[in-house]
Amino acid sequence: MVNHSLIFARAYEKEEGSKIPASSRPIFHLTPWIGWMNDPNGFSYYHGQYHMFYQYHPYDTEWNAMHWGHAVSHDLLHWTYLPAVLAPDSPYDSFGCFSGSAIELPDGQQLLMYTGVRKEGGAKGKDYQTQCIAVGDGLDYKKFKGNPVLGASDLPEGLSPHDFRDPKIWRTKDGGYRCVIGARRMDKRGVLLLYSSEDGFSWKFESILAENDGRFGLMWECPDFFPLDGKDVLFVSPQDMLPEGFEYHNGNGTVCQIGYFDEEAKRFIPEHHQAIDYGIDFYAPQTILTPDGRRVMIGWMQNWDTCKMTGYEERPWFGQMSLPRELSIRNGRLYQQPIRELSLYRSHKVEYKDVPVSELKTLPGIEGRSVEMDIRIRPENTEDPYLKFIIRFAQDDHYYSMLSFRPHESLLKIDRKFSGSRRAYIHQRRSQVAHENGEIHLRVILDRFSVEVFINDGEQVMTATILTDASAKGISFEADGRAVMDITKYSLFAEE
Repeated sequence: MVNHSLIFARAYEKEEGSKIPASSRPIFHLTPWIGWMNDPNGFSYYHGQYHMFYQYHPYDTEWNAMHWGHAVSHDLLHWTYLPAVLAPDSPYDSFGCFSGSAIELPDGQQLLMYTGVRKEGGAKGKDYQTQCIAVGDGLDYKKFKGNPVLGASDLPEGLSPHDFRDPKIWRTKDGGYRCVIGARRMDKRGVLLLYSSEDGFSWKFESILAENDGRFGLMWECPDFFPLDGKDVLFVSPQDMLPEGFEYHNGNGTVCQIGYFDEEAKRFIPEHHQAIDYGIDFYAPQTILTPDGRRVMIGWMQNWDTCKMTGYEERPWFGQMSLPRELSIRNGRLYQQPIRELSLYRSHKVEYKDVPVSELKTLPGIEGRSVEMDIRIRPENTEDPYLKFIIRFAQDDHYYSMLSFRPHESLLKIDRKFSGSRRAYIHQRRSQVAHENGEIHLRVILDRFSVEVFINDGEQVMTATILTDASAKGISFEADGRAVMDITKYSLFAEE
């Protein structure tokens, strides 16, 4: 059967995407070829390349009927667009091809498992969500004739067929397959379901892997489940979270649970929980195991509550993926570091030691919008600690975004309210961070329209997108009190 919807989408993205100049995009963060992007899908290493599929609406910069876009990379930093692979063109996915994952089959083909969504009762009717499969060669994929492979009849009693989505698939040691899928009870609380298969096509329910006891929002989206440093790790993106101190914020969030999988009970037993990202824009992360054994994560670098923030309307694309991050467990918690390949693209090193900071200060050579800064801050006199340290970036005569640290409250704040937005969306987030007598270590990475801050060697991360035109390259420092700073700055990808 000729897939007219996919053919049209491919022709459209090729024609319209080619009109977007590279200078209007980030340098090393993936954006959609054209139109809208949200969740990473099918993040995988296949046939010698990294593949990133993504939730995609090529025809507009707002969410609509979901396709799967596609890009490949050799280093997770340089991306090449490939044609879209899925379009909503079948009865079971006529309202959208929602999120999912990918795995290589023994015959060398790649299997995509995704959520197909149909609507019943017209435009205002209810979604029905089922799990579907497509198989292909890294470029072209065909939907499985037996779709959907999991539906309402495969749900445990009391779970809703209207919220049953986002399968994450993996291989087991015996050569079989398992996947975890998000679902919800009628009280809207999230449940994660474990399914198994011998061939990747015929699936059966195994157990409730984990469930929301009310601590972490309501519905759990985009689960990921993987081993790391002798532990088992569960990622979920809960909707409608309530704040918990400075660990979790209102709205849509991300949660990492570290524990172990009870093979006999087929249930995950959590021992520790934390936010994955403490900033404004991060959701729906997905991980892979690289060929050299690293666990690497990429998330959607956006927040559902700010998707219509003014300032984005003139761009022909919307949405970015985060910087790939290497994951580890240290001291019982998740640590994240920028992917090590990033260091290969450093140039123009500028370094200062023991810089006193009180009044507003700029430093020769410290500027740019595609840069990496390693910053260590401490009080000039531990007996007289500073009250606040401020770093402004993406700065010109009118706009800036900033980081500010208050050691007496142990709070690091990211703030973009002066970056060019005309609406009062979420522009600030604060995180409780560890420090010793006001000493803190920040690794700040800028890429034209975003900032990612790795705190204390990756113990926490704060991420935010920014609106300011890329011509605003100023970076400045200020302290309330007297502080001292060591800073090393690199240009990235010879941008500066």
